[in-house]
Amino acid sequence: MTGARAFAILTLAVCLGQFTWAQGSSASHSYLMYVGTYTGPESKGIYAFRFDPRGRLRSVGLAAETTNPSFLAVDRQQRFLYAVNEISDFKGENSGGVSAFSIDHKTARLALLNEVSSRGAGPCHVSLDSTGKYVLVANYDGGSVAVFPVLPDGRLGERSGFAQHRGHGPNAERQAGPHAHEIQMSPDNRFALVADLGLDRLLVYRLDPAHGTLTANEPPSVLVEPGAGARHFDFHPDRKHVYVLNEMGGKITGLTYDAAKGSLRNQQLISSLPRDYKGHNDSAEIAVSRDGRFLYSSNRGPDDIAVFAVEAGKGTLRLIEHVSTKGKTPRNFAIDPTGQYLLVANQDSNNIVVFRIDPKSGRLTATAETIAVPSPVCIVFVNAE
Repeated sequence: MTGARAFAILTLAVCLGQFTWAQGSSASHSYLMYVGTYTGPESKGIYAFRFDPRGRLRSVGLAAETTNPSFLAVDRQQRFLYAVNEISDFKGENSGGVSAFSIDHKTARLALLNEVSSRGAGPCHVSLDSTGKYVLVANYDGGSVAVFPVLPDGRLGERSGFAQHRGHGPNAERQAGPHAHEIQMSPDNRFALVADLGLDRLLVYRLDPAHGTLTANEPPSVLVEPGAGARHFDFHPDRKHVYVLNEMGGKITGLTYDAAKGSLRNQQLISSLPRDYKGHNDSAEIAVSRDGRFLYSSNRGPDDIAVFAVEAGKGTLRLIEHVSTKGKTPRNFAIDPTGQYLLVANQDSNNIVVFRIDPKSGRLTATAETIAVPSPVCIVFVNAE
């Protein structure tokens, strides 16, 4: 079945409310894959798939109907899934939303537990601290971050922490104000780091584990390249290096990280783009392989994945290759739980493409596995039953 035909059938089934859920036990060591989307005529919310260790995908259907679930996060016990609702009018407020769901590992359905205001417009990223006690949200349009306690049943409580960013960057069109784009806890769960596209900064907050409040660290942030637009970042497994992908500049900022102080220092600036590429670009996602040997980043322009080797001990990057994503606008990608595959969500071509990762070289090879998804923007995995 072609991607276009599969997409049409999936869309028709969802619109008619006649999708039949896949039943029965999954193959050994298989996973559920949830995909967040931008909703509209073709998409209705979060979609579910089954993914096996051989890199094969099978559609399950619409897991939960919800508006603009553009980023997803799952707790460590894999009981609950949280999604930002990237809107600016949540229940009449100038805010977006955050939705909490329980996961049915047998059917892949998501049951809505509750939804709360994100306390800022246009939330675009959500994550959890390592204890599962708190959900953290970055509000892009609002230029703020917020923390919400997780109740015993998985529901979200009232906001416990909040920080409003101030200032602007040199790009008058894109950086007239702050734009928090990602919030993620440090590996030791002491600090919350935030990439702000409008400020060209990676900000650092101390998270109070008892009360869920945020306090600016000292120093409070590090400046990456001015006008570059810090978007997403990832820690190296050695906990000594952090890599920031700059959306507008198409470059990666490598930083050294002092875990004791929560402080950062610029180490390297390297392009994520092909050397001869001159067109418009918005870089999007970044991830370090589980063994720390390779780094991957996506570029929405040449529509490719840049593959880098990470120099052992030093943490500096060396370009290996650029690989076409076989689609348009690779907003997000994810490395599967086995570390063997990288799956790319091509937002504007409505598909997810599976690539095999060479464990020795880090290079990517497209498999024959491509599946239709309406406007995919985020991929997460959980264990199947």
